[in-house]
Amino acid sequence: MTLPASLLDSLRTIFPGDALDSGDDALRLAARDHSRHAHRPDVVVHPATHAQVESLVRACREHRVPLTARGGGTSSTGASVPLAGGVVANFQRMDRIVRIAPDDRLAVVEPGVTNEALQQALAPHGFFWAPDPGSAPWCTVGGNLACNAGGPRALKYGATRDNVLGLRAVAGTGEGFIAGTQTTKDSTGYDLTRLLIGSEGTLALITGATLKLTPRPAAVRSLRATYRDTASAAQAVARIMAQPVTPAALEFMDALALKLARDHAPDADVPEAGALLLIEVDGTPETVRFAQDAVARAARGDGLLALDVAADASENTALWAARKALSFAQRAVTEHKINEDVVVPVSRLPELVAGAQALAAKHAVPLVCFGHAGNGNLHVNLLPRDVDEIERGYAMLPELFALVIALGGTLSGEHGIGVVKREYLPLALGESTLALMRSVKAAFDPDGVLNPGKVV
Repeated sequence: MTLPASLLDSLRTIFPGDALDSGDDALRLAARDHSRHAHRPDVVVHPATHAQVESLVRACREHRVPLTARGGGTSSTGASVPLAGGVVANFQRMDRIVRIAPDDRLAVVEPGVTNEALQQALAPHGFFWAPDPGSAPWCTVGGNLACNAGGPRALKYGATRDNVLGLRAVAGTGEGFIAGTQTTKDSTGYDLTRLLIGSEGTLALITGATLKLTPRPAAVRSLRATYRDTASAAQAVARIMAQPVTPAALEFMDALALKLARDHAPDADVPEAGALLLIEVDGTPETVRFAQDAVARAARGDGLLALDVAADASENTALWAARKALSFAQRAVTEHKINEDVVVPVSRLPELVAGAQALAAKHAVPLVCFGHAGNGNLHVNLLPRDVDEIERGYAMLPELFALVIALGGTLSGEHGIGVVKREYLPLALGESTLALMRSVKAAFDPDGVLNPGKVV
């Protein structure tokens, strides 16, 4: 689309100098994220203040021009792709850590600060923020909020939605508002904070967040259990989660995931096995040994090949090397990865793994399963290598999602819906639920200017 001249004049007033960019490089970078979708916007703006965001939304609403928020652009669902063109608001210049308050166990931040920068700033205070997605060096807190990001630590400490106390935001009307509080207890009205988190920029643009902090554990211990096959490992996950000790992380990798990691990082000591569980427990020096022993007992069972326990921090790092190598290893195999992050109740995990493998065999598409098994959240990734496999891979998706729903699960554990999964949303949600969601969208964004074409 071509922006009205009057809107461009308003935007130049709101965003002077290089805070507005319509150059080819800026538009090209803003056109895509980590999905296969791409669409160039007409202009990119770089907000620096809440007041600028209010003025921006009002201007876009007045001219009925689409407005898409963007952070690090690491979404795998097309959530930050400006499908309808218009204006992209890149929040990376709003990157201040406004306040760290250890006594209140909170931090106040702007949306453009990266997850990794926040963790580094919190470390000297003895705290961390629980969400730890694999893209932490590049993804922003605003993006984490938009998609309700998780990561391995979500098992014990919760995903983004569980670790935010309050937000400052601007609705699609152009009105700024505050949601939540700076206290850990709040029973005052509707919980708009949790509603906005995971809404992918379709309801409001977040300009500030009050985050709940967690003390860093004094002791951490990692265990690596290898199994004869995926069924044995999946059954072990169910046993581990059925006993009282909650691991800090419980990651699953199937045989192909192990092979890819081994080929990509031959020095990482990745074992040959049918499947692997990487388990982390934390606590005090006095309690971590008890937790380690409890989890190890549950990990033992039919199909166990070996159980290794890290003796120190360096061995912890070594045990995690295989998991960290996996994302890059998949990229080396194919540029056409179909990345799904389905989630089921933990007790149904063995059925999900078996069912996904059966579907991959039926459609003749390479499949790698790995991820946050303790939450029942697996990355069921298809790795098509040619046009025919790509076609068969996408043909498999409705059957995979139907399987997940039949097992009591849902479409996404941490990546969100974006545009990639939008057509499958009716599988997970009834029409009455979708209608309520559309009503909420209309209340926040009556003219539909915020990130159109996403989620509902």
